[in-house]
Amino acid sequence: MKNRPPLRDGHQIKLLKGGTEFFSELIRAMDAARSHIQLETYIFDFHGDGALVAAALERAGRRGLRVWVVVDGVGTPRLREEWRERFDKAGVVWRVYSPLGALGLLIPSRWRRLHRKLCVIDGHVAFCGGINILDDWYDPQHGALKAPRLDFAVCATGALVQQVQEAAMQLWWRIQAVRHVRQQNFPEAFSSFKAAGLHLPWLHDAQLAQGQTWVARAGLLLRDNVMNRGQIEKAYRRAIGMARHDILIANAYFLPGRKLRQALVHAAQRGVRVRLLLQGRYEYFMQYHAARPVYRQLLAAGVEIYEYSESFLHAKVAVIDAHHEHPWATVGSSNLDPFSLLLAREANVVVADGEFAKHLHAALAQAIDTGSDRIIPGSLLARSKFQRGMDWLAFGLMRLAIWLTGNRY
Repeated sequence: MKNRPPLRDGHQIKLLKGGTEFFSELIRAMDAARSHIQLETYIFDFHGDGALVAAALERAGRRGLRVWVVVDGVGTPRLREEWRERFDKAGVVWRVYSPLGALGLLIPSRWRRLHRKLCVIDGHVAFCGGINILDDWYDPQHGALKAPRLDFAVCATGALVQQVQEAAMQLWWRIQAVRHVRQQNFPEAFSSFKAAGLHLPWLHDAQLAQGQTWVARAGLLLRDNVMNRGQIEKAYRRAIGMARHDILIANAYFLPGRKLRQALVHAAQRGVRVRLLLQGRYEYFMQYHAARPVYRQLLAAGVEIYEYSESFLHAKVAVIDAHHEHPWATVGSSNLDPFSLLLAREANVVVADGEFAKHLHAALAQAIDTGSDRIIPGSLLARSKFQRGMDWLAFGLMRLAIWLTGNRY
């Protein structure tokens, strides 16, 4: 694959399951920070654990650290007044990526969102995954949850941290440049655009995550609308094409394009066990219903499909050949749907390490065994005409949305 970034050796990678593990590790690293914290997230909610993360950022700012936070204009359109005052007093700088104007999402170009979840601390420890700054037991639309969301992140040291820091810094300075242009401060805008293109220094002293770690080969995959339009999808297709034994994918919003569907079908046809763990709870009309018309083709090829019903599935992870010679795993923010793969800024970590892959495989296998329902062809046929009509309506609207953006999928 052209432009595929190489994986580098020598990383310490820790898999974090759910908000309980992620927020604990993140806050610990923030409280140990000595220089700077850069955080990007789609949603920053100040309920429960989200408030604990916000307090850690506030403490870091009061210690004199440089603290920069970027959130998405759809996921987090505004900062609560209480926290705005607290952040301002602490020196925490908060920016909103692509705020919505008067017409909101009626303009297709505004569908390009910041969906990645990244944090880099002191240039020597980084976090990447699918977990928003949002309490696992709470949902802004549904209230308190009976079970925590299923999601994952990683904590990493090594060369991967430099990649995360450069990605975060480039986005920050681009946001600053746009801000200066709107203020008609063109000298500052030029300086910010120039800074966005710099290769930025980082600190080389390693601060290893506490607990279970692995020395692993790893790399950061980015998806944007400039240099990295197809990087994440191509990595998935290449890994699926090289699979020889087992593919296990967990994805919250699943509507793969033709090439990715064919890769899964071909893998199943050559004898690879392919399992998909998908969203089983109704969350959003488009994402819930549009996925079902593609089930039939995959099931006919021998792909096993499971819907997670214990709570909301928010994971965007995959693991391939975990117990064999060439293990491959990815943890990140990218769904396998057109909004992630064609429009959003996304970030995934790829790890080629047997112990890491086995750990992730075991967590997903447990979720399938204890919290999921298997989908069989008969259950699809048993759906009412109304339900099937909603499926095809959502699928058609999704295709229309892709066409409006000028993309092919």
